[in-house]
Amino acid sequence: MKAGPGNAGRPRRAGQHGQANAGRAARKGGSAGMTSTADFEGSLRRYRPELLAHCYRMLGSVHDAEELVQETYLRAWRARDRYDPARASLRTWLYRIATNACLTALDGLARRPMPSGLVTASEPLSPLVHGGEATWLQPLPDSLLSPGDPAAAAIDRGSLRLAFVAALQLLSPRERAVLILRDVLDYPAADAADVLETSVASVNSSLQRARARVRAAGVPQEQVAEPSDAEQRSWVDRYTAAFVRADIPGLLHLVTEDVLMEMPPMVNWFTGRENYASFMGWVFDKAGTDWRLLPVRANGQVGFAAYRRGDGGGFELHTLQVFTVTSGGISRVSVFQDADVFAAFALAQKLNG
Repeated sequence: MKAGPGNAGRPRRAGQHGQANAGRAARKGGSAGMTSTADFEGSLRRYRPELLAHCYRMLGSVHDAEELVQETYLRAWRARDRYDPARASLRTWLYRIATNACLTALDGLARRPMPSGLVTASEPLSPLVHGGEATWLQPLPDSLLSPGDPAAAAIDRGSLRLAFVAALQLLSPRERAVLILRDVLDYPAADAADVLETSVASVNSSLQRARARVRAAGVPQEQVAEPSDAEQRSWVDRYTAAFVRADIPGLLHLVTEDVLMEMPPMVNWFTGRENYASFMGWVFDKAGTDWRLLPVRANGQVGFAAYRRGDGGGFELHTLQVFTVTSGGISRVSVFQDADVFAAFALAQKLNG
């Protein structure tokens, strides 16, 4: 996250100054050199990863974000003869189209929270309660952001963290758009107002409300330094090894004192090592102690797909789990058991073994 929910003294992780500068340069730069349909189509494809990330932040759904990127391209294609590179770069023009397409799509739609942002904490051994018709925030596979693509370098992965995207879901669609444009994409207030076709005063007012609500949701104003990717992978590798051994004491050494676990579509969630130990004991009693885990990456975070030994002898897909890792251990475990999430990660339903 470039900014966190506040502006003053906003620290950036290594490399983010370059990303911000690249973003400003891209807004000032243009596509005046486009002279053909092929040039236009190629330029559109270049921005797909960051537009997908933008639409995902707005919508909280992988499938909906992909559809809105396609809608953005369709609108851009239909309006291509009216695009004026002297007025705005292609990137800014596309963000205008994408943002307004998202706002239209969000009209009347329910927000996509996580359980910890919707209901009060539960006891770890209380009966699991399904959320019914609730639509939950979905994790975003890192593979969809094409990490080998130079265009993907403009994506601020910190702003895709599950906790931040979940906090965005607490905002109104317009507040969400303002916060993303200003604090994630680093747009000046005048540029954000231009994208949203409103006044600078309205943008500033919405931004103040949005930052306050994100802070109230527990997302810190100051960006907390994260371990390196290698360190995060090391924590989760050790967690994985303890998990397949059903080693609860070993797992407890790897989670923080205030670890939070939530598991949509169930509304149950809880915090603390003691509660975590009680719940994991219940999981191993109910689902068994024979597991196979496949590594995944989602929202710039490390995780795994968990397969349990089924009655037929093979391993059956059970959950997808995404971890927030700090220097002191794993602080958040987000567990998903949803067919649409499994499909987004192209996970097999069964593994031989």
